[in-house]
Amino acid sequence: MLTERQRMILNAIVDDYIRSAEPVGSRSISKRGDVGYSPATIRNEMADLEDMGFLEQPHTSAGRIPSHKGYRYYVDHLVPWNQVEPQELDDLKSFFAEKLNVMEQVIQHASVILSHMTNYTSILLGPEVFHTSLRHFQLLPLNESEAVAIIVTNTGQVENKTVQIPPEISVAEMENVVRLLNSKLVGVPIYKLKSRLYTELGQEMERHITRYEEVMQVLNSAFDNEHDNRLFLSGATNMLTQPEFRDIEKVKDILDLLDETPTLMKLMMPVQGGSGIQVRIGTENDHEAFANCSLITASYSLDGEALGSIGILGPTRMDYARVIHILNTLSRDLTAMLTHRFK
Repeated sequence: MLTERQRMILNAIVDDYIRSAEPVGSRSISKRGDVGYSPATIRNEMADLEDMGFLEQPHTSAGRIPSHKGYRYYVDHLVPWNQVEPQELDDLKSFFAEKLNVMEQVIQHASVILSHMTNYTSILLGPEVFHTSLRHFQLLPLNESEAVAIIVTNTGQVENKTVQIPPEISVAEMENVVRLLNSKLVGVPIYKLKSRLYTELGQEMERHITRYEEVMQVLNSAFDNEHDNRLFLSGATNMLTQPEFRDIEKVKDILDLLDETPTLMKLMMPVQGGSGIQVRIGTENDHEAFANCSLITASYSLDGEALGSIGILGPTRMDYARVIHILNTLSRDLTAMLTHRFK
């Protein structure tokens, strides 16, 4: 448990480091009007905070910077909730007041606004990823080697894709596969279809289908839709403006991961029944490329069910208070708009 003085000093160090991106020394902290302690006292407390793992000293003669543990404590206990100018929030609200008719357009515009407001990278998942499910699957032969896979969703959307049928697989066998799939996977969310192929159908198909592996390849191809049009990314190159990412290799790894749609979808999936705002700092993201980044996400919902999520990716030296407040406001407005639209 940190003392009140340690909390105050940690808060000041995080604030200064967010603004400067430079290690923070005891003298600069002592000059702040909200601290009121001598440099010697502050140095002692900084040493204790370092021993407890809340601070790090990148160089022997340098000041301290927050560790991932320090950022986590700051987010959980110290972050203020009023760090956005009222005019900025008014601008955000006026955007939703335009009542754009196409939800996809709203999400796309929101991602651009977020990246401009924060100077970080914004990632948004449209609600269709989560609330569309399979109503019917059909496979129509075109010739001896090709067929059209037709996916009909519960919202009436029809997707089709041409797939290759291996010569070893008979028409009758594919018809059995389609019947089995419709009996087991109707109602499953579209984004889960590929994974559920194996958990729901794998063993039964292996028992009854002679060309099991070839059939699974056909179905994988049919459901190989990464929903790129429902994942919106804006401001990816904002990473290049951050001092800690001057190393081009670090930035390359981050940008490469931002191109991996399935990985981003997994990171951005809303937490059902969660508290709304989720903050993952550094290695909490479970991806080495994001080890020096923080990802803050917020879900938006309809009738209490999380439909999609919005997120901001930046360095661990992120302005947490500002980003959390913006995402909180945006998630509330998206939820209100969805509620108004579908009621």
